[in-house]
Amino acid sequence: MDNKNNFKNNYKKPFNNTDNKLIKNNLHSDVSDQNQEERDNIVCGRNSVIELMKGNRTVEKLLVSKGDKEGSVLLIISMARERNIPIIEAEKAQLERISNNSNHQGVVAYATDFKYCEINDIIQKAADLGEKPFIVIIDGVSDPRNLGAIIRTADASGVHGIIIPKRSSCTMTSAVNKSSAGAVEFASVARVTNISSAIEELKKQNIWIYGADGECENTLYQTDFTDRAVALVLGNEGQGLSKLVKTHCDYLVKIPMKGNINSLNVSVAGAILMYEVIRQKG
Repeated sequence: MDNKNNFKNNYKKPFNNTDNKLIKNNLHSDVSDQNQEERDNIVCGRNSVIELMKGNRTVEKLLVSKGDKEGSVLLIISMARERNIPIIEAEKAQLERISNNSNHQGVVAYATDFKYCEINDIIQKAADLGEKPFIVIIDGVSDPRNLGAIIRTADASGVHGIIIPKRSSCTMTSAVNKSSAGAVEFASVARVTNISSAIEELKKQNIWIYGADGECENTLYQTDFTDRAVALVLGNEGQGLSKLVKTHCDYLVKIPMKGNINSLNVSVAGAILMYEVIRQKG
């Protein structure tokens, strides 16, 4: 109870009514001309905002819902005040508009845009850790919830980086961030013009490419991932891997299916593949 009271005592409305009206007008002009789902600099939801505060991006301002503050919202407010981040009270309708009607949980943060890296940065990250590169390549995943879930598992399983295409794939939006539970803030993500060219670049670095394909003969449990650098390629939710990308893979592997359904959600399939790799690597 004492901690809760301390948080309440530390929190105060940073602006008067006149300032709040000006801020609302400015926020409206910021977002009216662009679909919020496509913005990389808006982070919604309590866990995602907490991880954002811990990460490397600069947080420009924090919006919190009007009314009583409790639980993790008080923690977020305290973290923002420690970092001298402006805290603005907003109406629920405003937060819903800014967050594109996602489950914002009463908090929305504006941050600098997500910073993508280069493929060589991912390889160097592995080298700095004294490990062989472990990479996930996304061949056109379009659902932000799937991409977020993949990034969350990649973080948990020690993947060094993720490669996504510049086109035909979602980017690091607020929905991806929320679905990743904030793991986006710690992920190394490279955007490339052509996935096939990126694969060939990885091959030159002695990285073996394994494409997930439910129609191939070889299962992941028959595949040796142990003493080598590995890149897993995951395809689109509906069509899977493109024919061109398949031809650039060193191996195609599938997850054995025993039931009546012949496929898995791409984020679930990705999790199974990633954890089989780390199981074999010990």
